Amino acid sequence: MERSADVQWSGNLKEGQGFISTQSHVLEKVGYGFSTRFEGKPGTNPEELIAAAHASCYAMALTVALQEIGFIPKSIHTEARVTLLKEGPVYRISASHLCVEAVVPGLDTAQFTPIAEHAKRECPISKLMDAQVSLEAKILTNERQYPLASP
Repeated sequence: MERSADVQWSGNLKEGQGFISTQSHVLEKVGYGFSTRFEGKPGTNPEELIAAAHASCYAMALTVALQEIGFIPKSIHTEARVTLLKEGPVYRISASHLCVEAVVPGLDTAQFTPIAEHAKRECPISKLMDAQVSLEAKILTNERQYPLASP
């Protein structure tokens, strides 16, 4: 299986502009640039896209790990916070912190924590990252509404 994305960039770093498109067309000529990456302007940036990839991949890896031991999650909410760190003249992604809250009938925190850690190690995006990957995992008894991830 192979997936792809295209990027077109024009201009210098500070005033230049880029556009991202994905094979699925979910992103189609979405703009990004210096201001969306370093100045908090509207638009996406590579770190946000990596965070989305890591959170979604982890949620699926956790689902698989739970299913393997006979549990079906009612809900899993995952947030990934990716840290871009400047080291001298260059930047690198130094960390991705996963925060997961799950409703899994019949499962308690003592059972959930090692499963969540296992999923972190087995998540393909976690394996891809040359960064510290940390995890904060909580089991909930009821579903909650999340502002960005509501279906």
